[in-house]
Amino acid sequence: MKIVIASDSFKSSASSLEVATSIAEGILTTIPECEIHTVAIGDGGEGTLDALLHSGFTPFEYKVTGPVGNHVTACIAIRDDVAIVEMAEASGLSQLPNKELAPLTATSFGTGELILKALNHGVRTIILAVGGTATTDGGAGALQALGAQLLTSNGTAIERGGAGLIDLATIDLTNLDSRIATTTFILASDVTNPLLGENGAAQIFAPQKGASAGDVQLLEKSLAHFSQVSGSTYANSPGAGAAGGMGFMAFSFLGAKQRSGIEMVLDLVNFKQLLTGTDLVITGEGKFDSQSLGGKAPMGVLAAATALDISTVMVCGQADISGATNFKKVYALTEIEGDIEKCIATPATLLVKIGQQIAKELLLN
Repeated sequence: MKIVIASDSFKSSASSLEVATSIAEGILTTIPECEIHTVAIGDGGEGTLDALLHSGFTPFEYKVTGPVGNHVTACIAIRDDVAIVEMAEASGLSQLPNKELAPLTATSFGTGELILKALNHGVRTIILAVGGTATTDGGAGALQALGAQLLTSNGTAIERGGAGLIDLATIDLTNLDSRIATTTFILASDVTNPLLGENGAAQIFAPQKGASAGDVQLLEKSLAHFSQVSGSTYANSPGAGAAGGMGFMAFSFLGAKQRSGIEMVLDLVNFKQLLTGTDLVITGEGKFDSQSLGGKAPMGVLAAATALDISTVMVCGQADISGATNFKKVYALTEIEGDIEKCIATPATLLVKIGQQIAKELLLN
């Protein structure tokens, strides 16, 4: 029997590979002869880079600018002529000193620095994995790091951060890195929000980054002004609002194309080839709820397996969804341990037990 385990990470609890390894341990205690393949995956957001390091990508570490001008250590990953630049590495909420949110001033400048580092490696394709960012600056900081000058009416550089965009008068692309024109950029994201409006970057995502109602109004005006000065037609494009508007900058100035994050990752790990001869696929994520159905990693795994008529089960920390999901079965850690905090703190033992349960049920069928 061949089983493929491809789970997303359980956020703040266990990495993608740790989840898969624990489930595999449980299965092998019951079916020791079982052929198991564990695959680390992500959906294009935070943790994607870490997952791909288990699929032949090489990490390169750099000191870059953090979201509030602090110095942070961040990685990019490269395989052949493809680079993965994960925004959260440089501009993520996790990189805020003392976790103090800065909705008006957080900058994506460090992400632009990571793009430059990737270009220095001579790559031909750069995949921008976006998610978990502290920023709502429309990607303006990254654009500045790439050589563009964003100037006030006095000819001075605008302040970094979303609020600073309100003072933007001109964008000078004279010194924009020339290698951008010959590089393919892919925005790996399942976010379809536009830049502006009630479903835009400021209205939907900025409150999650600490923005008050007043901050949201200012950021909305700033992003609208940025769009107007840019002369870009991408403000209403699906995905323009991803990562605080980074999608807008990527479409407008990098010529980026958007692609489903999980589909991109599954291609990079050769998932379809791995499914040959597979009897069961196991996927998972920390919390399985209605948002999961909108393109998260497990749904991508399910779609790939279903296309080949392979049964798929879901393993999660907590299941908060009812109705048909097309999974053969859904297993939750909370079914074994009712205390959610314990599930988060010590998932490995519970995942082993679920692996054993899956194996026993397979033997009965």
